[in-house]
Amino acid sequence: MSDLPTLPVTFRPGHTRAVLLSAGVATVLVLSGIAMLLEFSPGERLSFILTGVLIFWVLARLARVKVVADESGVTVVNIAGRRHLDWAEIVQVNLRPGDPWVFLNLSDGTSLPALGIQPGIAKQRAIADARALRTLAEARSGAHGTQDQG
Repeated sequence: MSDLPTLPVTFRPGHTRAVLLSAGVATVLVLSGIAMLLEFSPGERLSFILTGVLIFWVLARLARVKVVADESGVTVVNIAGRRHLDWAEIVQVNLRPGDPWVFLNLSDGTSLPALGIQPGIAKQRAIADARALRTLAEARSGAHGTQDQG
């Protein structure tokens, strides 16, 4: 098919990622600035800076989500984990109205959230990404019955 995306392809919520990482950098800078400008002991300064770094780390974990499709299958990277799926394992790609992100229905009867495609800030992009992933899954595994918005 000519409308298939070229592999490998990475889907990620770009706007959300930019907001999270910018907020993390701003937090580190503000807390570090406060620690240096006010009269704190070295331990208090360090605790302010470490708090900023911890907040940045949490936001960076939230920003790392993505879905990578390649010849061997799909790798879903969520906040706390990573899972590789063969194309044949994906039965359905779902992004229904009101869903916070795409859900992959799998051949073992379970469903895997794929946070790398989420309609939060860029709804139309998420719909297009879900359709592209659905098209790839159908072409690679023969899956049918995929549902999405629009």
